Amino acid sequence: MEFLLEAVSVTKRFGGFTALDELDISISDGERLGLIGPNGSGKTTFINCVSGALKNDSGAIKFQGGEISKLAAHKRIRLGIARSFQIPKPFKSMTVRENLLIPYEFGVQALKSNAAKTPDEVLSLMGLNGKSDENAGNLTQVELRKLELARAVAADPKLLISDEAMAGLSGAEVDDILEILFLLNERGITIIMIEHIMRAVMEFSDRIVVLDAGKKIADGKPKAIAQNVRVQQAYLGV
Repeated sequence: MEFLLEAVSVTKRFGGFTALDELDISISDGERLGLIGPNGSGKTTFINCVSGALKNDSGAIKFQGGEISKLAAHKRIRLGIARSFQIPKPFKSMTVRENLLIPYEFGVQALKSNAAKTPDEVLSLMGLNGKSDENAGNLTQVELRKLELARAVAADPKLLISDEAMAGLSGAEVDDILEILFLLNERGITIIMIEHIMRAVMEFSDRIVVLDAGKKIADGKPKAIAQNVRVQQAYLGV
């Protein structure tokens, strides 16, 4: 079976510390994967290796069957891997629309003859169409998270990595972001969600992978993960 993304025996060390220890993770096209684990478990290191922010020391990372471990980050974006960041850092003196134009002018969209969505279409997907002329510095926290997702979606990804897009948001705002992620998935984008809000992970994910100390300790459906004793010990502290 060919996966959209496949990590095989991926290892990453920082000096004497092993952040990822022969990690195997795969995700199928169209899947919604939750990636959870306690702080320091290797979640961020893994997505940094997938996106190209870090290079794995050994093992293979394959995207659509091709090895990408040695590719620069911008080349992975062009293949269809995009990520949103936990702490949005828009250009605050620029409008929402101007912030969104940056991926179009310097990213992959300008290189594709079949550019999928216009900036206005992306803003509409995020519920930000009424904010297009607003300075990004005036946005609320949830609006900033939506803009961060919009910037990732502007790259026309096949795989979107959502890195704690809901941290610090209210229950209603979490539901708002969940609705957007479901909509993006329905439109054909495969999603990896990294999130500490367990309600959101359980509701969104087809499957959940749990990391602890750089190793995969569980991989299964949300209900099975919630009942897994090892997960409860490592992640829930019980």
